[in-house]
Amino acid sequence: MSEHPETGHAARHLEPVPPSTRNGSSDSARGATPPWHVMPRTIADTGLDISLMLGLLLKAAYLHRSVTLTVLTETLKLPATVINEVAAVAVRERLLEVAHRGASDLDVRFRLTDAGYARAAEAIARCSYTGAAPVTLSAYLDAVQHHSVSHASVTKADVTAAFGDLVVPLQLLDAIGMALNTCRALMIYGPAGSGKTYLAQRLGALLPGAVPVPQAITVADEIIQVFDPLVHVPFDDSETSLSRRSQDRRWILCHRPVVLSGGELTLSMLDLRYDGTSGFYQAPPHMKANNGIYIVDDLGRQLVGVTELLNRWIVPLDRNVDMFTLRTGVRFSVPFDVWPVFSTNLEPSELADDAFLRRLGSKLYVGPLSQEDYREVYQRTAAEFGLTSTDAVLDFLVQVLHFSADTPLLACIPRDLLRLVASGVRYHGAAPHITEEALVSAWQAYYGLRPPIDTPPPALAHRWPDGHRATS
Repeated sequence: MSEHPETGHAARHLEPVPPSTRNGSSDSARGATPPWHVMPRTIADTGLDISLMLGLLLKAAYLHRSVTLTVLTETLKLPATVINEVAAVAVRERLLEVAHRGASDLDVRFRLTDAGYARAAEAIARCSYTGAAPVTLSAYLDAVQHHSVSHASVTKADVTAAFGDLVVPLQLLDAIGMALNTCRALMIYGPAGSGKTYLAQRLGALLPGAVPVPQAITVADEIIQVFDPLVHVPFDDSETSLSRRSQDRRWILCHRPVVLSGGELTLSMLDLRYDGTSGFYQAPPHMKANNGIYIVDDLGRQLVGVTELLNRWIVPLDRNVDMFTLRTGVRFSVPFDVWPVFSTNLEPSELADDAFLRRLGSKLYVGPLSQEDYREVYQRTAAEFGLTSTDAVLDFLVQVLHFSADTPLLACIPRDLLRLVASGVRYHGAAPHITEEALVSAWQAYYGLRPPIDTPPPALAHRWPDGHRATS
């Protein structure tokens, strides 16, 4: 064993046996009910140590000093039978006492003793986590394996339904669908403004089904928060046949996650983030994305060098597993069960060497739109903003503004220009018509151009003066 560089503790490696090989088969193969579908009835059912459970209960009671059984069940997301079992231990150790017991089994109020209050204060000082009870690492591994993104498969009909409201070349949609079915990483590249990021974010619509996400997991008595309300979108009760009353509420049934990291991404963000003040960990973004899609946007613009960043992904891409180290030196592995999508404005050959590029299943180019598609985007956007237009005005935008200025027909431009036009309509109290004059004003504002001193009528402005052309 080697020493952990920060703590000096001997590093221990905690690597549970993969669910697919445990006892020769998975739970699903044996026909067993997955644990996240079954509400625990006893402490043993939770898989957690009594000391951890006791600490969670005392910390929850500490927030109120006197607390009802109902509040404890809602805070820890455990049924009354489990809470009562933990409370009985606390009462025997004179840390808790029953302050009130009514006619109903749920009409119980507990109160911390002086010893219990002191014990709870010490526990909060070490770790202030007081939310839902965590699940075990092995239970989390089972859930991720059971709902693996590698099980997802899409057809042309699925892709058409998911992207039917977008203007996207059919050959690009077909390539995306086939890329997903390979279960390998995807790189989307092309000029800024071509719609790469928006397209990548919409890929989540292709992944069917729901996945259970634990609110937290525990590893070697440490707590790692996994559920993130900014990332995970819960299923409504009406969207699932599972009964909330019979499900382990430590898990939240969610749509498959789509997590995006942009230019702010650093190497440290890809590791567990320990907060010394709170005393527990936050899962990194790609762990929150398990069973879903992880998008690295604007690859090449991060604060860290692109080579270092890509090297960080080589082992997870090869082995579908990632390694983490706790501050105590304990090492453990977690599935890298995501569909990785890299989006960049640069050519793939400028970003990485052949060794990394070979690990990508597909590299798809997203470029300027055809005139037909550009016109369709323009017309849809105009309708969305409540604006009317004519074919002549649209021809002016394409033939005069775009072609004379040698500006490609990028997907972002109609929306950005017409948003300025709509703003001008509101400002002047004018009729909601798109005019050539309004497009010229929007174009100049959008590209930061200085208008000529004597601006010719837009109908005659078939050539922009030197120094006033937009650049792509």
